[in-house]
Amino acid sequence: MAPLTGDFSYGEWNAVYNALSFGIAAMGSATVFFWLQLGNVSKNYRTALTITGIVTWIATYHYFRIFNSWVEAFEVNEVGGAYAVKVSGTPFNDAYRYVDWLLTVPLLLIELILVMKLPAGETAALSTKLGVASAVMVALGYPGEIQENLAVRWFWWALAMIPFAYVVFSLLVGLGAATAKQPESVAGLVSAARYLTAVSWLTYPFVYIIKNVGLAGPTATMYEQIGYSVADVMAKAVFGVLIWAIANEKSRLEGEGKLLR
Repeated sequence: MAPLTGDFSYGEWNAVYNALSFGIAAMGSATVFFWLQLGNVSKNYRTALTITGIVTWIATYHYFRIFNSWVEAFEVNEVGGAYAVKVSGTPFNDAYRYVDWLLTVPLLLIELILVMKLPAGETAALSTKLGVASAVMVALGYPGEIQENLAVRWFWWALAMIPFAYVVFSLLVGLGAATAKQPESVAGLVSAARYLTAVSWLTYPFVYIIKNVGLAGPTATMYEQIGYSVADVMAKAVFGVLIWAIANEKSRLEGEGKLLR
């Protein structure tokens, strides 16, 4: 957790403030929606939808912590008709993001596998392999995130990309056959969830290297915080809506006797 450096403008500070606030609102409202919908889906999909709500609830908590830490790290005062921002000396704790990812990233993959309702053995094997790989990915990324040395940052980034590539390949290719076995009205939603996860996840390694390609100080911090916030909302809240849509459609088919329970 490196100290914040450079002179932040009010615009840069406010952009991060609003991005974090957006994260709280998106994750919090998504959690309420998912849990309110539990009674509207069949019991076969309630575990997946419960996990979906747990993911966004964990994210809501951590976004509150990041937001409060950001506010406490600065002093904002009116000076000559404008707002001036200066570092307060209180550390900005961005490690909450990695704690959040370590908890939620494996669950994101597990909820997708559960809502697909694959055979029990296949569900357990996929959940274990993808869950472990995603946790390793996050664990490998953190040591580089807190380093200023570019060589060290690139080293840990490269290591983290190994399990990252495995998970993304599994989403785009490995789950293709299982998706094809889904009902026609559901297969498109499952594919959308897979591709959304892959695309939103591809945002993270690029945000990670912002500080590796010459950007530094307040500008780099602003882009990093906004980038991670947008990616999180897509990967958790928006992805969760697709999980709900899949569970809702499969529940409808079950109710009409068009899908085996």
